[in-house]
Amino acid sequence: MKVTYDAETDTLRVLLKETPIAESDEEKAGVIIDFDANGDLVGFEILDASKRVNEPRRIDFVTVG
Repeated sequence: MKVTYDAETDTLRVLLKETPIAESDEEKAGVIIDFDANGDLVGFEILDASKRVNEPRRIDFVTVG
């Protein structure tokens, strides 16, 4: 998994797996969801991230179990 924040475009991208994107849908305004050829979730983008996320430049990573 890879998380990228681009301050220039104010875009937060979460890539769940390294698979080519076959289709993208904007389910809600400013949230783009990416799918592979099998319809599986590949990742998502949040546009205008600084307005939608508390701290787009900060990541807390927690595992359980």
